[in-house]
Amino acid sequence: MMCGRVIRYNNLHTHSFYRRATARHVSSYHSAEHGHYQRQCRDVEVPRSSRQFATRSKDHEDMAKIRNIGIMAHIDAGKTTTSERMLYYSGFSRHLGDVDRGDTVMDYMEQERDRGITINSAAITFHWNHHKINLIDTPGHVDFTVEVERTLRVLDGSVAVLDASAGVEAQTVTVWQQAENYSVPCMVYLNKMDKQGASVQHCLRSLQEKLRVSPLLLHLPLGVERDFSGVVDLIHFNTLSWDPSQSYDGRTFTTKPLSVSDGSELYQEAAKARTALIGQLADHDDHIADLVLGEVKLEDISADDIVSAIRRVTLARKVVPVLCGSSLKNKGVQPLMDSIVSYLPSPKDRNYSFADYYNTDLCAFAFKVSHDPQRGPLTYLRLYSGSLKSGATIYNINRQNTEKTSRILQVYADELHDISRAVAGNIVAVAGLKQTLTGDTLTSSQSAAKAAAKAWRRQQEQQQKTQQHQKGEQEEGGEEDAEEVSPVLAAMNVPAPVFFCSIEPPSMAYQKNLEHALECLQKEDPSLKVEVNAETGQTILSGMGELHLDIVQSRIHKEYGIEADLGPLQIAYRETISQGAEASEVLDKTLGDRNHFVRLRMSVTADPDSTHFRQVTVAPSRDNPINYLRPPQLKALNNGVKSALANGPLLGFPLIHVAVSLHEFQTRPGTSLAMVAACAVQCITKALREAAPHLLEPMMELEINTNEDYLHTVMGDLSQRRSHIDSVQSRQSGKLVQAVTPLSELRGYSTDLRTITSGTSSFSMHLSHYQPMGTDEQNRLIESVTGFAPS
Repeated sequence: MMCGRVIRYNNLHTHSFYRRATARHVSSYHSAEHGHYQRQCRDVEVPRSSRQFATRSKDHEDMAKIRNIGIMAHIDAGKTTTSERMLYYSGFSRHLGDVDRGDTVMDYMEQERDRGITINSAAITFHWNHHKINLIDTPGHVDFTVEVERTLRVLDGSVAVLDASAGVEAQTVTVWQQAENYSVPCMVYLNKMDKQGASVQHCLRSLQEKLRVSPLLLHLPLGVERDFSGVVDLIHFNTLSWDPSQSYDGRTFTTKPLSVSDGSELYQEAAKARTALIGQLADHDDHIADLVLGEVKLEDISADDIVSAIRRVTLARKVVPVLCGSSLKNKGVQPLMDSIVSYLPSPKDRNYSFADYYNTDLCAFAFKVSHDPQRGPLTYLRLYSGSLKSGATIYNINRQNTEKTSRILQVYADELHDISRAVAGNIVAVAGLKQTLTGDTLTSSQSAAKAAAKAWRRQQEQQQKTQQHQKGEQEEGGEEDAEEVSPVLAAMNVPAPVFFCSIEPPSMAYQKNLEHALECLQKEDPSLKVEVNAETGQTILSGMGELHLDIVQSRIHKEYGIEADLGPLQIAYRETISQGAEASEVLDKTLGDRNHFVRLRMSVTADPDSTHFRQVTVAPSRDNPINYLRPPQLKALNNGVKSALANGPLLGFPLIHVAVSLHEFQTRPGTSLAMVAACAVQCITKALREAAPHLLEPMMELEINTNEDYLHTVMGDLSQRRSHIDSVQSRQSGKLVQAVTPLSELRGYSTDLRTITSGTSSFSMHLSHYQPMGTDEQNRLIESVTGFAPS
């Protein structure tokens, strides 16, 4: 039996921005049975400060040594705890942050520490194994999905953390789909392996069934539930075990080659799992397939070959590596960090073709805006090409304006440190940009933007010529679109709010301060909508849920010193039409010495396949050929239609599933575009009244975790809430109820569920779809809002 070696993971590198550490011991080891696996580990002096920061920037940085990754998961899966352990083992932090104690580095907002949840995506930079890791910890609550969306927009890779006893949960599916939308390579970390009901096989099945991915298992757990003590590394065929009596913080662990003496059952299970791992790789990687089909025995395939193959198939998004651990018990985090470096992509590995248009000029994407009391607005940028110097002037392509940066800051959660220069591949914060908003594309200058637009148009023309040549025909048009479209990075997809309420200051003396606070918060949070009701003059706040609006109110009070009052929460319904209708409108007005004349005939039809209105369909006829409709006039018509569809005829809610066609358009010289838009508003409003409008209510997809004793109680309560039960699944720790329920029936459901189950159940929900309301429910809602029963 071979003796194991104790490995100490401090990993404080000897960069100039770290305090010099005295190396006392260097150890290395390798597996005699299955290839080589070497690590250099150092027992170092503990630095005086609790955190180690980079204090200077580099003019040239190896992009292959950078990892821009995010941690994503369902709420309470252990994202923040995992992030805190990474910071501790990398040497960034001297203490193990605990969510329950409220002393984490990543969750630094007062609201986050009070509630024990992540609200804002927090960025931080640390080093591991000679690689620079820009890590972003994202929220897991459905109300803050936009934070995940804009984070994944700029990341190169991601780690999905699963509760090993629950597998894939509702919000896991949501954030995974967001990662899929941006083609982000992912890996999975099965956390809480020490929890009752933890099951690797259940997690693997849920990954296959719910996420439709091919999981690649790299670890087997050593022990189950409370007896979980480490993992079996299937690549190197080693056991990694953590003993709290020898290392309370999990910094040191024991590794040794797996042998039959560890137990024939464990050895056979590990050998079988390693064979399955190689076989799965052979299905996706040519090099491993060649080795398997050749004379090489499976046990003789080296760890280096396997690691290289895992990296290739992970970057190609053919498989998803799966690892095990228990972050709260300080087990399995260091191998996860090794895997991030080994398998997730660097900026060089991702194909960002749009950056080629900018050549060596700056191309950066503003993915987040926050407000600092001392520094003012801070804009978080991901740099895709070029570099950015402190004090440089940059051009905002979306806003078509120039702004000057005052400082460039490296982000360490709530702490920011000045750097003089940032290069491509990095994520930094910039102070001084007052006009830049989330989703804007920035470059070095206006001339750089024009050069990029010219290069983009050349490529588009070349592609168009190639397509025409292949089709053997000539196509016209597209020239005007080429003038309007420029190579900017696509903006985020922000979901529509589902709750709204009024907000008022404690007195009129605070009105301007409240408006300023709401303006700042709206810039920070794209999912927060603020508008003034034209009829009542009230300020209306719209958000993603009860918790979202509650957090906004708390921030206004804590950060801006305004005790604002929120009105009762209201449901954000939608309206649509049941049948088509057509209307005509003539606008003939003389303002000053100018006469404005517009004649329109437009129709509306139900369009179930399209949720949101995009543009008017021009439908000319022999009698009305519509020959003189210019692009600015069509744009004005689209703006007018959007304004009309924003306020439905029943209760003023936005309309969805509506298509609009233009059948007749006449105007005279001198007619302003504003009048064209105003005429379109009147015409569409008239048509909507005749199109049998009706209300749609938001339906929420519920997942309720409960135990067997309270299952019938939960089911009975759901039936009273007009729920449709989709499924009831058995889990080792209880029952999982999946249902679709109207949002109007879920006000205060969190409290009600805790009451009827004695605090033993939990739930999550997200928007599923909008469903037509029944006639009785619709009439009751109209009467409650307007005070009048519909005729």
